[in-house]
Amino acid sequence: MLALQILIDGFAISSLYALGAIGFTLIFGVSGVLNLSHGAIMVVAAVIAWWVSGTYGVSPYLGALAGLAASLACSFFTYGVIVRPLQKSPSIPHEEKEIFVLTATLLWGIMLQEAVAYLFTNNPKTVRPLVEGVVRIMGVRTPWNEVLTAAVSLGAIALLYLLVNRTRTGKTLLAAAMNPRGLTLLGFELSSIYILVWAIYGLLAGGAGVLLGAFLGVSSDNAGTLTASAFAIVVLGGLGSVSGSLIAAYVVGYLETLTAYLVNPSIRTVPALLLLIIVVYVRPQGLLGRR
Repeated sequence: MLALQILIDGFAISSLYALGAIGFTLIFGVSGVLNLSHGAIMVVAAVIAWWVSGTYGVSPYLGALAGLAASLACSFFTYGVIVRPLQKSPSIPHEEKEIFVLTATLLWGIMLQEAVAYLFTNNPKTVRPLVEGVVRIMGVRTPWNEVLTAAVSLGAIALLYLLVNRTRTGKTLLAAAMNPRGLTLLGFELSSIYILVWAIYGLLAGGAGVLLGAFLGVSSDNAGTLTASAFAIVVLGGLGSVSGSLIAAYVVGYLETLTAYLVNPSIRTVPALLLLIIVVYVRPQGLLGRR
């Protein structure tokens, strides 16, 4: 019975991680930014959803929409105020801009984390579940909300796949990831493409944050752990590889679930980080990345 519980819970948390990590790797693939404020943005979305539905007594769906709006706002702020000015700054040498952006997003994430702790305290907060009740899966009592978490995560990933592979807009995003200079020569405006990809990222990170808040609960202290998990996933899968991130999300998700159930929940992220170190030495390009 414990094995089935681990299988079911691991699938739900892995699907959730995949949703958040795909946004993380999409940003890197298209705009070349490793956004280290990722975990903080997820926490903001969850806390705003919790606050709106709890304070104003609205339905959890409206609370979730408020969380998505907050995540979108943070995403646009991250790009427009933090990332883009550094990328365009003539005073920063081109070869140093990446480290400046990396540091700036890290500091911005810390600021968001501290703001959430100041305004809402760092106590754990659980978002009201979108659906109530439980269902038995192979004899294991499972909340419907957990089933919904996995279903929504996989549904959002499927919609992103269709957008990228079946629409002209998606193919433009792929072209921007492969050859941005060539795309500009064809008359496309890269700034509008970057705005679009940061909007998609905001929705994915916000959705993952709200679902995580309803599934496990969050606090401001989780921001660093969530960023570390996303970073481990995209490096394991291969930087810029969406399919690699999907596979790595399930590896990390099940590793964390096994550790939480069989060892200690407080060290659930340690095995994934150890695996990351091994992969960096053995296969630096990740599972499906290219050298």
